[in-house]
Parts: sequence; C-alpha cells; structure tokens
Amino acid sequence: MLYGVTQNPYPVAKRSWDTYYDYIVVGAGSAGCVIASRLSQNPKIKILLLEAGGSESLVSDIPQTAFMLQGTPLDWQYETVPQKHSCRGLKGRRSKWPRGKSLGGTSAINYMMYVRGNRHDFDTWAENGAYGWSYNEVLPYFIKSEDNQDSDIAYNGYHGRGGPLTVKRSKMISPLAYAFIEAGKLFGYPNIDINGANQFGFSIPQSTTRRGGRCSTAKAFLGEARDRSNLHVLVHAHVTKILFNQYKEAIGVAFDRLGERHKVFARKEIIVSAGTINSPQLLMLSGIGPRMELERHNIPIISDLPGVGRNLQDHIYPLGLNFIADESLKKEGETWTYIQAKVHVLPNILKYLALGDGPIASIGALEGLGFVRTRYANYTYSDWPDFQIHFLSGCVSSDDGHTFKRALGLTENMWQEVFFPFVRKECFTLLPVMLKPKSRGVIKLRSKNPYDKPLIDPRYFSNPEDLESMADAMKISFQLGNSAPFRKRFNSKPSGRIVPGCQMYPIYSRPYMKCMAQALTSTIYHPVGTCKMGQSSDPSTVVDPELRVKGVKRLRVADGSVMPDITSGNTNAPIIMIGEKAADLIQGKNRTPSLKFKSYLSYYSNMV
Repeated sequence: MLYGVTQNPYPVAKRSWDTYYDYIVVGAGSAGCVIASRLSQNPKIKILLLEAGGSESLVSDIPQTAFMLQGTPLDWQYETVPQKHSCRGLKGRRSKWPRGKSLGGTSAINYMMYVRGNRHDFDTWAENGAYGWSYNEVLPYFIKSEDNQDSDIAYNGYHGRGGPLTVKRSKMISPLAYAFIEAGKLFGYPNIDINGANQFGFSIPQSTTRRGGRCSTAKAFLGEARDRSNLHVLVHAHVTKILFNQYKEAIGVAFDRLGERHKVFARKEIIVSAGTINSPQLLMLSGIGPRMELERHNIPIISDLPGVGRNLQDHIYPLGLNFIADESLKKEGETWTYIQAKVHVLPNILKYLALGDGPIASIGALEGLGFVRTRYANYTYSDWPDFQIHFLSGCVSSDDGHTFKRALGLTENMWQEVFFPFVRKECFTLLPVMLKPKSRGVIKLRSKNPYDKPLIDPRYFSNPEDLESMADAMKISFQLGNSAPFRKRFNSKPSGRIVPGCQMYPIYSRPYMKCMAQALTSTIYHPVGTCKMGQSSDPSTVVDPELRVKGVKRLRVADGSVMPDITSGNTNAPIIMIGEKAADLIQGKNRTPSLKFKSYLSYYSNMV
C-alpha cells in the first residue's frame, strides 16, 4: 500500500451538468468546497460547484512540494504592481502572489498550517458590526470541521474529533525546532496549544495533513461528498459574469469551459467563493463595485459599492534573518535542516511512498510558530500578539537556488550577496510575520476582459507604523535566533551577510533592520478583506453579517475577502470556518452556539 499521493478520493468532477440548480457556488477553494459539501448533505437541494482550475495533482499531495507548485498550472500566478515602500530586492519591485487554481484552491498548494487566529480578532469583528461572528459564535464551526489527531490537545475542549479535516503535527521534527521552543521559554513565551485557550506562546505547528499527504478542503470535504448525486462539481469552468434580472436578483452565471461559453441558473442563490482576488474582480465585472471604477471600463452598474476591492490586507515578513549552524557537531545520520539535495534522495522517497513518513512528509521545513508582542501591539488585552514568528529549519539557499529564488522573485544581486554563500550549509531562518498591518491596499480591474489579471496593490509599509513595528519584531527574532538554546547545541551564529542597499547602516541595528524589511519584503500568502463584511449602513462594507451582497438579492460572498480585519495567524483555518458558518446561514440554521455549548466552553476555559 502506498501512502500520501495515492489517498486522493477523486474523481469527484462531472463532465455534464444541468441548466438549473438550487445553489451555484463559484470557486472550489478553502470555503467553496466546504459550502458545497455541507449544502449537499440535504438531498432535496441540488448544488453546482464551479472551479476555473482542474483537479489536484499527485505531486500537490506531497507536503514537501508546496513551494514547487508556485508558478505551475495549479497557481493563478498573480503578482502585485511595483511597490513604493517595499520589495526593493524583488524583480520589478513586485511581489509574487500565488493563489490556488484547482479543486481545493489555495489549500491545495499552501504550507498546510492550521492556525485559527486570536479570540479578540473575532470579537472585534462583532463589535464593529459583523454581528454573529464573535469568538464564542465561530468556535463551534472550527470544532465542527476538525479531526484532530494529537492526543495531548485533542480533548482539551477547543478541538474537534471526527470532522472532515485532518489536523495534526508533523512526525518529522528536527532538533532545531525544539531549540526554538526552548528559546521561546527563555524569553517568557510558554509552549502552548496556539489554537486553545491562549495564543500567546510558542508551538510545534499543527497542519492539515493526512497519512503523510496534504489534506486540502477538496480531499476533506468533497471527498466525503463524492457519491452524492445532488452535487455536481465542474472543473475548468471559468465564471466570467453573474447574471441578474430586472429586479437585481442574481439568477445565474456565465462561464467558459474548453473554449465554449455556457450559462447556468440558480433557483435560490449564488455564492461567490472565488477568493480575495477573484471575488471582487467577478463582482466588478458583473456591475457591482465602485461607480468610478465601473464607469472607467464601461461596465453597466448594478450596485454602486465603493468597498469592492478595497480594504486589502496581507501578512508580510522580511527575509534575511538567517543563522548558520556548525556542521561538525552533527552526529552520524542526524538531520538538522532541510537541504533539498540531501532530503530528496531515493531512500527518503521510498520511505514516503511506503509509509507516508520521513523528511518528504514534513511540511517544508516550517517547524515552529511563536506569537509575540511588540510595543505597537494592542495592549487592551494581554493575549493579543501582533507578530507571528515562523521558524524554518532551512534557508532560501537550501534548495541550491532551484525554486525559492524564482518563487520569491529575488533579483540576481540579492541572491548572490545574501543567500548564495550558504548553499548546502546547515542554516535556519526566523520570519517575523506582521499580524495586524495598518497599511491597506486595493484591487482594481485591468480591463473588462475577465481573463486579464486584476491590478493588485497591497501598499506594503504605506503606513509608517508598520515599518516601526516590523523593526521591533525583527529585533525579537534576532535575539531568539542568537540565544543560548541555539548557540550551545549548534554553535550557530548570524549569517552576517549585508543586504545590498543597506551598507550605510551598522548590521542588525534598527535602521538596518528597517532597510532589510523594505528590501526583502515577502508575502506569507494571506490576502483578505476585499469584500468587507459589516453593517449594511457602513459605506465601506460589501456584504452584511449574513454575507449577502448589498444592493442586490440572492447573492452572497463567502471566502477570505469578507474578513473586516485580518486574523492573527495563517488564514486557511478561518476561511474554512467562514465556509462552515456560511452553509448554515444559507440554510437558515441556528446562528449562535447553544447554552449547552457556552457552558461547555466556559468549563474548559476555566480548566485551562
């Protein structure tokens, strides 16, 4: 029996479809797969799920291939416009923005981190007008999805067992990861369950993996729905427009498939789950968006909504905080870091295929997560961090320049000066990820052609406070990487490579850190917010708290684009939660947790 790549429950896609359905879901990503699967549990309704890409590949199931999938047909291959305040070390000062283009969406190409965010994220949503989305109201949906396999935390009251989505820690953990946890303790950060009662601490991450392979939302949710005759899944179906009648009711969609234009119609509703980039693009192409933007492209206006495409937020980090370990201290056969030439060898490949185990089953060298606060954090609450440190047991140089350099878009000069000297060296990296950026970006149409990629401008560091808080977080990260747990065990030291353009500052000083952040700016792939949820009376919102698009009927948006403010951590788990709650909202089910559940949660909160 082969593990990992052979556990795919497909085929789920159909080759034919009907003209009428009860619900049409546009986009089979992290939310769309959930919504379609949950709605199809009712055999009395018919659902069509449309996906512009194809099915996941055998390669995408292998956890170690995440970075290699960027720039392939499974990726929309977006990139930003040139950035004014950042990305100086990237080609054209543009940040590459990979997004999944297949069943499972970005959950089919991501790093599989399972991080829910902070309770105060959701409470703030509710306080600011997204009623029904407080932490206590969304926690049941996180739990509903999950099948947690880690026995030490699975029963602590914050996790689910038996849900469609498999969640667990990697079997392959290097000694460096444990040094990261010890370094956190040295600085006062406990080793905790970051998806439990408190997020303020360090952890070996949990990931969406199953039997050594990736557990995307397609595998998790469509897999269990594949035999339901009332769910039709259509791939290579690029939706180009939402159709409305004279009453501004969404009645259907137009889509292209294999060179032909088609139309399908919905008796009840259309749910757009195309993602933070494609959802606002589709709304604007269909006549929903800022009046001036639509008029600029001669698109007839259905609903003038200024917020469509606005409020764009993303998590970013700087490359360059690299440390070199002393290889002479390694014991025979011991593995410290991810060096591709040493990992992707025949014995490891055979071990993965036979057992779903070994280095190739690990989640791309991302082995530690730490949540910390800078002086710019919101100190109203003691457990609301503003930075997440990603610990990598490897460096950009660990693949000999084959993949990371291209995927990140590094200039040749940056690669040669900062990373090339450490090819095949034992090194590790700390990436301070900004959780609560104050900078806001925008997505605009390039043209009215649905195949023209939209203009993406995240405006990184346009708010000066973001750069100041990043410098604080970089200092914390540097101190962690240079601390005793690493130095004593691995005799490690900072790489000492000067970032081109930052030579005028003392290395690792605050001005140098700020310069490095603006030169080696990188996305952690978490764009959200472009169809903001909130009160209908708020002119910046696009959908109400039940995800209904303002100014029209029978149309909802349900994906990461509806987040009013970005969550504190990796966004895949919250987007899955949005899909779960959306399915209940669509069906008119109970929208708040029961009193029994509230008592259950209170009991476990007090215990923890």
